[in-house]
Amino acid sequence: MSISLQSSGTFAVGGKTVHRLGFGAMSLTGPGVWGPPRDHDEAVRVLRRAVELGVDLIDTADSYGPYVSEEIIKEALHPYPERLLIATKAGFVRTGPGQWHVVGRPAYLRQEAEMSLRRLGLERIDLLQLHRIDPDVPLEDQLGELKALQDEGKIACVGLSEVSVEELERARRIVDIVTVQNRYNLTNRVSENVLEHCEAQGIGFIPYSPIAKGALAAPGSPVDHVAKAVGATPAQVSLAWLLARSPVVMPIPGTSTVAHLEENLAASTVSLTPEQVAELSAR
Repeated sequence: MSISLQSSGTFAVGGKTVHRLGFGAMSLTGPGVWGPPRDHDEAVRVLRRAVELGVDLIDTADSYGPYVSEEIIKEALHPYPERLLIATKAGFVRTGPGQWHVVGRPAYLRQEAEMSLRRLGLERIDLLQLHRIDPDVPLEDQLGELKALQDEGKIACVGLSEVSVEELERARRIVDIVTVQNRYNLTNRVSENVLEHCEAQGIGFIPYSPIAKGALAAPGSPVDHVAKAVGATPAQVSLAWLLARSPVVMPIPGTSTVAHLEENLAASTVSLTPEQVAELSAR
């Protein structure tokens, strides 16, 4: 199957317009999102091949590794192509494999933004996302610090991750929010109302863990049926459904191998009929 990200459509994030099928760089770390990847050279090849194939949205975070993902992105791609948008996150701390802790203190968010600038080799971060809202810190303080960084020219745009509609609207009263990154796929649609709200407001919606797994993708399932009909893999059908779901959706499938990367990106050329989209949506 050929790969043409033009078919995935585009979405404007701040001053950059990117293809809607991007790349999530969490997989470029060790087990439990901790430490270096098993194959460092392959991780570098994955990033370079992604950009070569037209990917211009790469999503990462300070906590991936921690720091490992950002460092590999710089090693592989710096100096960056003009069109490339690198989105990173702060506010979620890694203290060991599989361990996550929310930290939204303003001084910490500023520290991590400054260090992400250094690790990525940037003068300004295209998109900095608050990785999680810290319930122990006033939202106004957390996002107020990101707005201050934006006013200083250190970040261009602000996004959120794992939020409700109510939290999104509270945040928008503090700073302009251009993207929301929530878990969303064929199997998990808890954030359906958030996606619908983002579409109505013209806010980009970045679904993480975008590929359906489990029973929905098993032999004989709707995903399997559609995949056979269009000559694609279940993963490609999952991604194609997301692209068809809304023009504000920007899936970021991740991987640590070039072969899997190419398979995922080929989803951009999978065309689903309205009937197939309806069959998948009905689940």
